[in-house]
Amino acid sequence: METVKLSQIVEKLAPELSPFLTARELDIRIVLRDGLSVLEPRDAMEIVQQSILEQQRNACLQ
Repeated sequence: METVKLSQIVEKLAPELSPFLTARELDIRIVLRDGLSVLEPRDAMEIVQQSILEQQRNACLQ
């Protein structure tokens, strides 16, 4: 297991998404079961989508 910031995933696999994410989103910590080295670009897209949804869900609850 490896814990990384979303920014690390974006920088490595989907840098084109960086301008569309807030600093708060990029700072989210993500736990990767198999580590950053085995992620594919499509995995990065799914992680970004789920992270944004979770942030929005938390914002609505507050």
